[in-house]
Amino acid sequence: MEVSRRPPILYGQLMALRVEKSIPTKDGLALPMIGFGTWSLRGQECVQAVRCALDCGYRLIDTASFYGNEKDVGLAVGQSGIDRQKIIVQTKLYPNQYAQADKAIDEALRKLDIDYIDVMILHHPAVNDVAAYHAIERVIDEGKVRAAGISCYYISESSRFLSRVSKKPILIQNEIHPFYQDTAVIEHIQALGISVQSWYPFGGRGYAGELFKNPTLLEIANHHNKSAAQVVLRWHIQRAVAVIPGSSNPRHIEENREIFDFELNDEEMRLIAGLDRSEKHDWY
Repeated sequence: MEVSRRPPILYGQLMALRVEKSIPTKDGLALPMIGFGTWSLRGQECVQAVRCALDCGYRLIDTASFYGNEKDVGLAVGQSGIDRQKIIVQTKLYPNQYAQADKAIDEALRKLDIDYIDVMILHHPAVNDVAAYHAIERVIDEGKVRAAGISCYYISESSRFLSRVSKKPILIQNEIHPFYQDTAVIEHIQALGISVQSWYPFGGRGYAGELFKNPTLLEIANHHNKSAAQVVLRWHIQRAVAVIPGSSNPRHIEENREIFDFELNDEEMRLIAGLDRSEKHDWY
């Protein structure tokens, strides 16, 4: 999709991210356009990777109960020496926790060993998701959580869900990458005033290698003296889609943040739009 055809809301968000590298929300949070994902990291490897990310300037760390690394993430945040108020920590409740969400939120706080969670997210739609979200709403009022989010909610799912909750989520995380661009869903969510985050900015494990070898992306990368990964991340943020790439490689962690010193032109955006296969790589 060409840049000139995007709704006005995208331009406003895009101009903000060029200057601020983040999108402000009504909840007082400034969501960075790039955060650090941790789903495959465990133990000391996770601690070291998160520490590296924070040292490189990342200020949003994404984890989840399902990842089994909340304790490691909290340890890294605590060791970083960075003012806690400057770091956004977001975690997720898994569906098997929805029926006892209050208890699960307290457990996440204990594992992370932090005074509050910045964004508490529902991992994906399931039975009791509305009840679990109501629990998040309650702990927001109590100060344990600052804001709520949901993940893997598309047009029909979000329409059903949002009509049944009081506090609008500040973000929706979905699978989005050049092979699965999901433009209609992105525009639907953004038109609601909700930020979009991609949890598979490179297409997921087993697919990133193919993406990084794509001739179109390599040609664009060569033109800007950047890597294909940097081009993909820049493409996301020019669509006002935030990204949370993860890695245990310090060079890749640092490289992934170096995407604010170049800009893709309309023709390059059009060429990347042409890579869409509507190819979803995960089941939800």
